[in-house]
This record gives sequence, structure tokens and C-alpha cells, in this order.
Amino acid sequence: MAPPLVAATAPAVAAPSPQSRAAERPIREGRRSRTTLRRQAINRRSLALADMVAAGLAFSLCVGALSSEDSLHLITLLALPLVVVAGKLQRIYERDELVLNKSTIDEAPKLFQLATLYALLVYIFHEPLLTGTLGSGQTIALWMTLFVFAVVARWIARGLVRRAIGPERCLFVGTDQSFERLSDKLDNHDPRAELVGRMSLSPTADAHIVAAASTQLHVLTDELSVHRVIIEPSQEAPQHVLDFVREAKASGVPVSLLPRVLDVVGSSIEVDDVDGLTLLGVRHFGLSRSSLVLKRSFDVAGASLALLVLSPLLALIALLIKLESRGPAFFRQTRVGRDGRPFEIWKFRSMVDGADAQKSQLHERNEAGDGLFKIAHDPRLTRVGRVIRPRSLDELPQLVNVLRGEMSLVGPRPLVGDEDEKILGWDRRRLHLTPGMTGHWQILGSSRVPLAEMVKLDYLYVAGWSLWSDVKILLRTLPYMWARRGM
Repeated sequence: MAPPLVAATAPAVAAPSPQSRAAERPIREGRRSRTTLRRQAINRRSLALADMVAAGLAFSLCVGALSSEDSLHLITLLALPLVVVAGKLQRIYERDELVLNKSTIDEAPKLFQLATLYALLVYIFHEPLLTGTLGSGQTIALWMTLFVFAVVARWIARGLVRRAIGPERCLFVGTDQSFERLSDKLDNHDPRAELVGRMSLSPTADAHIVAAASTQLHVLTDELSVHRVIIEPSQEAPQHVLDFVREAKASGVPVSLLPRVLDVVGSSIEVDDVDGLTLLGVRHFGLSRSSLVLKRSFDVAGASLALLVLSPLLALIALLIKLESRGPAFFRQTRVGRDGRPFEIWKFRSMVDGADAQKSQLHERNEAGDGLFKIAHDPRLTRVGRVIRPRSLDELPQLVNVLRGEMSLVGPRPLVGDEDEKILGWDRRRLHLTPGMTGHWQILGSSRVPLAEMVKLDYLYVAGWSLWSDVKILLRTLPYMWARRGM
């Protein structure tokens, strides 16, 4: 059932007086806050428990398994809550209240800092906690294992909590276009949240209309059991929008903003405070020389290690392709690379030899549209191709392209010439970086992302690049390959 549409300009709702609104607010906040606070408390306590379990496992491993001379005391249990104290210092228990995408990978840098701080505290105060001396090797083991265990434990805890309390129910305040866009994102890729209603603020809203809309917001938050309000700021009547944001915060549920400016500048911004006036610092577009060197070094190291580890698998796939059908084991195709320079991309041949010649005959079955060509059940696929292509194993020879500098492990999607010709204007700045074996488009399902959305993702990737963003994308690519979403 479609979420209800509530117009903030509806004349049926009268604007209450400030006195009546002030009198009603504590009652409304109390009722709503109990539901919201319960969810937040479950999240925080589950993460704290996960951190203590991780600390306990790391402690047992670094003391019990790595040394036969050391042993733990009962008082060691008192050291486990220290990880929660260290986490509070890092403010990692408040993060889930602020974000819709509660991703464990995104907070990995904070967890690394948590493990560092905790290992340092244990090293300093280890004498009453165990018999013997905590060596440097044991401290390093505690540091690294706590980081790994904390990531895994939090991932498991979030999964269990999500099943127990259900998705986060969100009320959207903004235009219909943005509502549909956000709804599609959540429906297709994020089962952790759902949109249950929408309100709209008139561009010509005055103070009375904003007051009426605020009343409707309180009512809808109750009736729809809303857990979060998402507001799209408007350029018209900005002061009234700010007043509405304050009312939304007073409703007792978390508030998120959907600023359209981030569609251009990306998420890599710095918040600056100038005597109470907030400014957003925007990074220059593109990578510096040192960043390019860092990215290239990461590519060479990663591709070399991957080729070394995967060489038996690569040889097996090539042999199976040769045994099944005529033609070469590898497929080479010209793609558009960095700064528009063409190069030959390498893949395992997953289709019959000469499949490109049959492309025009299958144009009507194209499912990607918008300039791309993808067919879910392509009749040109071989039996080996039906196995390797859904898991993107046919892409592994591109590791050679990475070593040759023609591709990167992570980057914009490499397009063929006729697809690249459809990209115009500012979107062509995606070619500032070397194309990648994977990227945001791969995680979302390459055949499901239209061309216009893909070039926007590529642009934002270039605008906000960091080495950690590459690591996150690589980590997220693995489960999507396993889930056979490469088609």
C-alpha cells in the first residue's frame, strides 16, 4: 500500500497557539520518545555487548593462547567494560541514532581507534588483570584481534537487532520527485528502512502554514509509528523550513536532512564553525599527485597479490573455456579509459565466439536501457559462462589491466565507445580517474543501474575519493559476487 500523502497547506488543520503547542508537546514527546528511546537503547546495548564479547575473546586469545605462563584473574572481567568506556570516548554508540545506513564497515576506522585505545589502556594497567607480564607481541595481538572481533561482533549484533525490531519507519518531508527517488533506493537496496508517509511544505508557506504542518507532523509521527523524519530543505522561505526542522527535532524522533547540494559536492566535506555560523568546506575536484601515487601503489600491491593467490583458479577457468567451445579463452574489447584514451580490456570469454556480431539481433531484449546493453539470461552465454558471469569471475583477467596501469581495482565503470558518446558535459569528468574493476555501480548490480545514475555515482566517487573508500567498495563487492549479482 502506498504511503499517505499529507499536504502541509491543508486548510482543515488550524494553527494552534504557541501556548497550546507548548502545553501539548511534553505529552506528545513522552509518548513518542518511549518507542524511539527503546529502539535506540536496544541498538546501543547490543553494540556495547558485542564490544565486550569481542574484548573478552581477544583477551583470552592474546593471554591464554599465546603464552603458557600468563593466566587471567577473575578481576579481568572488570576490564571488559573498559572497552565500552573507550567506545564512549570515541562516540561510536551515538552514531546509529544519527544515520539511516547503519553500516559496520563505515565505522571501521573508529573501531580501529577503539582497539588502539583499549590495547594501550590494558598494556598500562595489566598488572592487576593477569599473572605474568603482558609482552609487546601479546599487546599487538590484543590490538589486532579486538579490531577484527569488534567488526564481526557488531555486524552480527546489528543483523540480530534488525530482525528483532524491524526496519526503521521514516516520514519524508519534501517533493514528490525526491520521495520517489529515496523510496526506490530503500526498496531496492536497503531493507533496514522504509518510507511510511510523506508531507510537503508549500514554497509559499507562511508562519501559520508551518505551524499547521508542525501539528500534522506530530500527529503523523504518532499514527504511523515513525522512527525518523527525513526533511528535504527548500530554497524558498528558508526561515520557515528552519522552523519546521526545529519542530521536527522537538517531536522526539531522529531527524535527517536530504540536501541536494551533496549531489554535486559529494560527502567529503568539512564542517567549519565561524562564531556560530556553520560553513561547509568542499574539496577540490580530483586527486592530488600524492593521492594518485597512493592509489596506484594500492592497485599494484592488490592486483599482484590477487594474481598470485588466484592463479590456480584462473588457469582452471581458462582450461574449461577451451574444452567447452571453440575460440580463445580470453575476450578483448576496446573501452574508453582515463582522459578518454582507449585501451583493450581483458575478460574470460563467457559467450560463444563472435557474440558481438549477434548484439544487434538481441537489441529488443536489452534490459538495462538508457545507453547500456545487458540481458539477464543472454542466449549467447556458454555453460561455463553461466557459472562465471553471475559471480563476476569473468572479470578477473582485468587484474592484468590493473598491473599495466590501464585500470584500477576501484574506479568509474569502463564504457565502450558508443556508451561513452552518450555522456556529455560535467559528467565526462568521471574520466579524471582510471576506470575500475569494481565500483558503486558493481555493488548496486551493474545491469540494474541506468547510465544517468551510473555517471552520477562515478562523479561522486571521483569527488570524494579516499583510500578507505576503495577498501570499503572492495569489501562490499565480495558478498555481491557471492550473491550472484554480476548479471
